[in-house]
Amino acid sequence: MAALVEILLPVIPGKETAYRDVRIQLSEKFGGVTLHANAPAEGLWKNGVVTEKDQIIIVEVMVDEIDRVWWRHYRKDLEVAFQQEAIVIRTTSIERL
Repeated sequence: MAALVEILLPVIPGKETAYRDVRIQLSEKFGGVTLHANAPAEGLWKNGVVTEKDQIIIVEVMVDEIDRVWWRHYRKDLEVAFQQEAIVIRTTSIERL
């Protein structure tokens, strides 16, 4: 079944090349990609008793099958490129109409 893969990337000034690389890599591999970059979303989470917040860009790719090994390696590459402890990549099953 088809899936929508979403990558939550932090908004980091000076990382324009990294965002461009993500767009190129995913569009070449999957034939298309969508970056919701003009209106970054705001993320909130608890870090102990402190509430942290950041802005994120949501990257979307539609795939026919999920290659979990490839995505695991890609997530690690993104964590290095964006200097993050963890990058969230999530999937949702979809039906194309």
